[in-house]
Amino acid sequence: MTRLIICRYPDVALKTPATPVTDFGPDLRKLADDLYETMKAAPGIGITAPHCGIATRLTVIELQEIGGRRDYVNPELLWMSDELMTHMEGSVSMPGMTEEVTRPKAVRIRYQTLDGTAAEQKLEGFAAICMQHEIDQLDGIFWIQKLSRLKRERLLKKWEKAGR
Repeated sequence: MTRLIICRYPDVALKTPATPVTDFGPDLRKLADDLYETMKAAPGIGITAPHCGIATRLTVIELQEIGGRRDYVNPELLWMSDELMTHMEGSVSMPGMTEEVTRPKAVRIRYQTLDGTAAEQKLEGFAAICMQHEIDQLDGIFWIQKLSRLKRERLLKKWEKAGR
């Protein structure tokens, strides 16, 4: 496995929607393994290919709630609950910065596995929050766009002051 370089905010790669995966060959598995290695080293619990400047709809998440490491190819939201949940979020592309974000508490997603098999999954709580965060990133929406203008400006000032 190879550790990839993580793009730092405000890199344009973080604003670019990712392209759907159509080739489910060995290169995709290698990319997933490299993303996993990169995520663990960051450290983080989720990462997308765009976090590393690769505009591909692939995310890797590792949480006990979902059975450890899971690779999601071309994930998309099918349903979101009306019930909301607020949780601290951050990004491997903006280390050390966190803020509370409110999102739907449960989601149903459709995705493909690394071999191209179609699947669906219902996620709740923290796992649902993580998946929404990663799908947003695949769509070119950086997590701070979910903050109020005031919270976002405050966070960006902290980021600048930290010299990132």
